[in-house]
Amino acid sequence: MCGIAGFVDGRHGGAASGLEERARAMNQALRHRGPDDGGVWTDTETGVALANRRLAVRDLSQAGHQPMVSDDGRLVLTYNGEIYDTGELRAALEAAGRRFRGGSDTEVLLHACAEWGVAETVSRCNGMFAFALWDRFEHRLTLARDRIGIKPLYWVRADGLFLFASELKALVGDPGWTPEIDRDALAAFARLSYVPSPLCIWKGARKLEPGTMLTLETGKEPAITRYWDMADMAGQKRDITDMNEAVEGLDSLLARAVGRRLVADVPVGLFLSGGMDSALVAALMRAQGAAPVKTFTVGFAETDFDESADAAHVAEYLGTEHHAIRLSPAETLDHVAEAALCYDEPFADSSQIPTLLVSRLARQSVTVALSGDGGDEVFGGYNRYAWAEHHWPRLSRIPLAIRRAVAGATTAVPPALWDRLSAVLGVRQAGEKAHKAAALLALDDEAQAYRQLTGPGIDTRGLVLGGREPPAPAPPGLDDAVERMQMLDTVGYLPDDILTKVDRASMSVGLEVRVPLLDHEVVAFAWRLARPLKVSGGGTKRVLRVLGERHLPAALFSGRPKSGFAVPIGAWLRGPLCEWAGDLLNESALRDQGIFDAALVGRWWREHQSGRRLRHHALWNVLMFQAWRQGQAGS
Repeated sequence: MCGIAGFVDGRHGGAASGLEERARAMNQALRHRGPDDGGVWTDTETGVALANRRLAVRDLSQAGHQPMVSDDGRLVLTYNGEIYDTGELRAALEAAGRRFRGGSDTEVLLHACAEWGVAETVSRCNGMFAFALWDRFEHRLTLARDRIGIKPLYWVRADGLFLFASELKALVGDPGWTPEIDRDALAAFARLSYVPSPLCIWKGARKLEPGTMLTLETGKEPAITRYWDMADMAGQKRDITDMNEAVEGLDSLLARAVGRRLVADVPVGLFLSGGMDSALVAALMRAQGAAPVKTFTVGFAETDFDESADAAHVAEYLGTEHHAIRLSPAETLDHVAEAALCYDEPFADSSQIPTLLVSRLARQSVTVALSGDGGDEVFGGYNRYAWAEHHWPRLSRIPLAIRRAVAGATTAVPPALWDRLSAVLGVRQAGEKAHKAAALLALDDEAQAYRQLTGPGIDTRGLVLGGREPPAPAPPGLDDAVERMQMLDTVGYLPDDILTKVDRASMSVGLEVRVPLLDHEVVAFAWRLARPLKVSGGGTKRVLRVLGERHLPAALFSGRPKSGFAVPIGAWLRGPLCEWAGDLLNESALRDQGIFDAALVGRWWREHQSGRRLRHHALWNVLMFQAWRQGQAGS
């Protein structure tokens, strides 16, 4: 695992010292991603520089140093990630006559590109990766990103200069480019809590999308091609309809996926959230002899959000070496400011805070951690899928006027009163859920519902002055509403929110996180499953639950619903974060700033503080932009 950066400066070659100085500055900005080693390679004639910060995980010797040059001097590689089928690839390359100096997967990747070319190499690799390959003979730069988007890669082209890096902070410091906020991207962020690909918060910069390669040749514009398409996976025939067949096939695939991700020359652990997905990964780790498994979780003082006891029960059953910390409201502010600095784009998924804390906790004991991320998107775990499959067809038969009347009556009851009823109802976060349900009742169709469910719960149009959210891509021709939502989540929310959150939080402390549920073979298998094997009768993630009960007692998961690393932001904004938030949302300062509609933000703030309405999601988006902007000004 590493951080990569570099550029092709077509304006001039320049002295070797000038190229190297710029590349080293970019590399220094990524030091947190690779604390073990750093390297720079430059070519004065072509104005090319490649840089790498290394987190040593496999072959800890200097044989894994990057950037790495091929034996014939033609190819130069800087690479971030892990290739899990390295053994198979290496055997094929040795059979073709390739010889190796060390045991790193970087060397395997470089030989593979030399032997087979980049396109065939990425199609054969099982792993998470983002890399840049410079061909000195053809004067060609190739960037590539893994199929699911686990590892990040940004790029920008401006006035004859092409820059790329794992994180934006390595780009903004280069003297050849002056960044400017993209207000359309900010408008998208204001609704989604993240900036969707390929957009970037800086105008002109882009994220390389998952499953794609970018090729840059002298005198030509960058050309992007797709080597793996999630739409192709979604377009497969649903030829697995039997639950037993599904469970057997998935058990075998996940066991292999977990086993591959246990290979490392450093200690390996697991993020344990208390839910089924991470518990299943823990059970599969133990079954493969990874003992004692080290597990890590974070809890909260607020019982509606705390799953640390659930995680502890799983850890006790599996006999893991369990580590847990608890975040109190009084400690929140320090961690909020730190979280904003980890993300070099505005990022407002509030679970970024516990993810940062659990990463720091894990790094004290291990260098690699597995996680259960991806199970909800791949196997249909979100409540919105159950709503689309089970509830919406029934609700839609009720006249819209009646539904809107019920919605109005529901939202007339303040969230705090709903919360007081939660002890009777047995529902976590009852106020927020009641108001969310009311908002759905008032909608016309499933598409509107998806937008509502994936946003802050209120209309954010007009919030960003001079900004307009670009239209969202339409899912491919899928007849099933649940599968349409799954597809949109898998190509959008998953890489741009979930995986971004985990990558930045973990790499900020030099921790590598591996996600076996997102092995591309597992993902492809999941799209072959008939939808009722995943979501049916209001139940979600059915096949994964059946498999989980093969490895773990059902009693561990038969209690209250799981909330993952959800954070009580609504209460915190009225409590320990109130003063901090009030300063950042000061209407006069916002008006002078000229980015947000100050009056609208002020109204949301007053409504939330009064307890009449829940506005914390929309406010948190504004707050995290403001905190990010402060960090940019101070960097």
